[in-house]
Amino acid sequence: MKERIIELLTNALPMVNLESDFLFSELDSLGVTTILMLLSEEYGITLEAKDATPKNLKTIDSIVRMVEEKLGRNA
Repeated sequence: MKERIIELLTNALPMVNLESDFLFSELDSLGVTTILMLLSEEYGITLEAKDATPKNLKTIDSIVRMVEEKLGRNA
């Protein structure tokens, strides 16, 4: 799952450093919206503005955890 999320985000947000220790700081509102929309479509989950927190979008690993939680899986 992590590799697929990296692939999706790399294609959609080529200027964002996905390896950042604080990815959220690299995102503007369009970047955040893009991430939520891509992951919602890819995994058939509902992601809303309330999910766009610095904690959920801090790193790729935290994004994976958020998706897994929405899918009802434990990280």
